[in-house]
Formats: sequence, structure tokens, C-alpha cells
Amino acid sequence: MQPDRERRREMETPSNGSSDSFVKMPTIKFTKLFINGEFVDSVSGKTFETIDPRTEEVIARVAEGDKEDVNLAVEAARQAFDHGPWPRLPGSERGRIMMKFADLIDEHVEELAALEAIDAGKLFGLAKLRDIPSAANSLRYYAGAADKIHGEVLKMSREFHAYTLREPIGVVGLIIPWNFPTTILFSKVSPALATGCTMVVKPAEQTPLSALYCAHLAKLAGIPNGVLNVVTGFGPTAGAAISSHMDIDGVSFTGSTNIGREIMQAAAKSNLKVVSLELGGKSPLVIFDDADVDKAVQLALLGILYNKGEICVASSRVFVQEGIYDEFVKKLVGKAKDWVVGDPFDPKVNQGPQVDKKQFEKILFYIDHGKREGASLLTGGKPVGDKGYYIEPTIFADVKEDMLIVKDEIFGPVMALMKFKTIDEAIKMANNTKYGLAAGIVTNNLDVANTVSRSIRAGIVWINCYFAFDSDCPFGGYKMSGFGRDNGLEALQKYLQVKSVVTPIYNSPWL
Repeated sequence: MQPDRERRREMETPSNGSSDSFVKMPTIKFTKLFINGEFVDSVSGKTFETIDPRTEEVIARVAEGDKEDVNLAVEAARQAFDHGPWPRLPGSERGRIMMKFADLIDEHVEELAALEAIDAGKLFGLAKLRDIPSAANSLRYYAGAADKIHGEVLKMSREFHAYTLREPIGVVGLIIPWNFPTTILFSKVSPALATGCTMVVKPAEQTPLSALYCAHLAKLAGIPNGVLNVVTGFGPTAGAAISSHMDIDGVSFTGSTNIGREIMQAAAKSNLKVVSLELGGKSPLVIFDDADVDKAVQLALLGILYNKGEICVASSRVFVQEGIYDEFVKKLVGKAKDWVVGDPFDPKVNQGPQVDKKQFEKILFYIDHGKREGASLLTGGKPVGDKGYYIEPTIFADVKEDMLIVKDEIFGPVMALMKFKTIDEAIKMANNTKYGLAAGIVTNNLDVANTVSRSIRAGIVWINCYFAFDSDCPFGGYKMSGFGRDNGLEALQKYLQVKSVVTPIYNSPWL
């Protein structure tokens, strides 16, 4: 759909004016592919535009990688794995280099946060405070694990001595989404580096700049050539080439369920490579009568408006018990109307622009569809300003479970609000989705919290909090939200394979 620009109201804070008044704009230094330790043009020479969602203007032209470029990157990664030092270094030495990499990210936090703001529309302040430091912390966490990867001695039932080895799986393809470009990049790169794997990274075409900058920092840190390669480009070409490549041993992907299916099919048709998928979500937030209403309102708004709703675990379905429903709605709408949408470099702003025109129009389509389906629009629902991809915080009530705005992942600042009576009803409604990524529970009753958390089918459940991520906490989905885990020591497993070694004990009767 084409948004009606005439009905877009002016924002209270500047959305596209002099952002330099808030922070110094970054210089775009790296726009080429990073293969075998060097920045190079694509084989075809083609480039594509990366767009500033604040202004709808071109930031830079970036090299457009294709199948031939992926082949070159895989060749470099394979050479680095089969013959290079990285998999053969002591884990402590890999950890030392990863620590230096983390320090370099900290030193360049301003540039990386600014790149996230102009490329992804992320709040500069939050990117500087959380996103970029979390990337560095991920490196440090897995650097500490690099020399602690080991197998087990087995107690065989016959006269054999046996043990297992945990070895790096080889060359891995890492396909990164656009909503948390640096955070998710390092949730995959860090454990892969720790295990001794080499890799080909494809950042999202909407947000290529931070990954290329980090590739530069990786080389400065001393990561050998060919270990970390970055191929910028599009999913149907570069992404598909990674998924189907016969010399890639595993793929880790974060993105939509539909693309996850295509990656699995490509992996099956090629070399049966290991696949890990973190996919979509339609996460429930269940609020009970005994909850502190003000706290519940704060969590509900945070759950859907953080990162302008472009987060896979967004609490887009909010269920409120009938005893506090009216009070909750009144306070929620009031707080939503005070939410400031504008330039992500402005420290007074709560919400920046959606990542690109396609996502902006998709969200507006769902909002219009919700109105047509008969849901009550309590607040929001319109674009903001006359330039940039800004959308008001939007809350629907009187929704039914078969409405598209309840079933589909919108990936924007759109909440569907529902009422329930009993715990059993809340559990049934929360589980009535094809997804199972995350859930939230707000209650002061321990029995209710325990019952509901064990009953909801989701990979992570937050009680009286939301977005409580940590490097040590495994993250991934149930059902159509995928399989495999990022974060935590469990994330190491998808970059490792187990080898059993068996030898007879001396004078064994089996000889």
C-alpha cells in the first residue's frame, strides 16, 4: 500500500532536520565486501543503496555480493579452517584475541551506535548504552569459554577405553537480520569464533554498515585472514548461495519463518548442513488482577514499543484479567500518547523510524486491516511527520483471536489488547499461536507465575520483567519460532560436533 502522506501530522521533535545538533554523524568508511582479510569490490562490480530511514535519503552505495562472491568467501573460510591457525590455536589464545576485539568495539562505540541509528533507525542513546556494549560483552563471555570446550571420558560396558572430542564444525554461514544488526551479529560470531570455526557473514541488505565496520575491527584485533568474511547483498542471491553451498557445514539464521523454511530446504537439497533458526514471534504478555497496574502498563508499553516494535519477542498480544482491565486500558492509552516519536539521535525521543519503506508500509497495511476487521483503535494508527518512516504507537482493543493483527507477526509498534477471566483461559489464549518464542507474566502470586510459566509453550518466559536478555541465558523458540539456541553455553553446541574415540584396553579379550 502507499501511505497517505497528506494525513501525516508533524512531529513534536525534529525527525530529519539537523541531527548534527545532537551528535556528530559518522563517516562511512567501509562499503566493500570483506573477504580473506581485505575489502574488495563484488565480482560483478554491482552496488546497492542503503537508505537512512530518518530522511529516506541514500547513506552510501554498498558492494552487492552474489553467488560468485560467496564462493570466494567460502574458499577463504575453508582455507582458513583446513590449513590456517585459528582452529589450531589453544582456546586461551583465541580468547585473548576475542578480548582484544571486544576492547576495540568498546573504543568505537560512538561510531557503531551512530551507524545503527542512520542505517536501522535505532535510538542512538540505547545503541550506545546497550546494543554495542552487549556485542562486546558477548565476545568476552565466549572468549572465557574458548579454553573450556572438551569432551568426556566414557564408561564402556566392554573392555574399551573411550572418550569424546568436541571439534569445530567447520565453515559456518551466519545470516543476520536488520533489527539488531550488531547485537545479533555477535550472538552468532562470538560462539563460532570461540569454537574455532571460520565463517561467512551476510548482514541484512537494509543494515550492512555496522557489520563491515566490525570486520575492520576484527582484523585490527588479530583475527587471521579468512576466519571472518562479510558478504553484503540480498537474500535471494547471497543468502541463498550460503544456504545451498556444498562447502558450508552449518547455517545460523535469524529472521522470518518463511525464509527459515527456504534455508532448511536449501540445506537439505545440498549437503545436509546443520541449521539453526531463530524465527518469528507473536508473544503474549499475561497480566493478572493482583499486578501493580502502573508497573504492568510500563512493561506492556516497553514490550511492544522497544526498538519501535521491530523485535521478534515483542509483546504484541497483551491479555489483561477483567478485574483491572478498565484501569489498565486508561493508563496504557495515556502513556502511549505521551510516547515521543522522532529523530533517534535526539535524547528526548522514545521511538525512531521503522527500518525501511517496505516495513513502514507493511505496518500501515496491518493497521488498516485491523480497522476493517472491526477492532477498536484506542490510539495511534497514523504515520508521523512528512519525511521518514515514523509511525505512532498503536493500540487495538476489542480484537478477536482470528484477526490478522492477532495472528500475524507485524514487527512494528502495534498492540492487540484482550481481556480474560481465569488462569486456564489465559493459558489457552496465550498458546493460541503458531509461534513460541517468548512470553511475559505479570503477577505477585508465585503459584500463578509457576503454573503459567510451565504451561506456556515458549523458549523464554519473563516474570514481572521483559527483554531480560543476557549472554548467559539461552534464547530460541518453540514451534514455528525455530530451533537451536543463541546465547548461553548452549549456543556453542551448534558450532561443534562430537567425535567418539575408542581403543581396546591392553590384553582385551576383544582383540
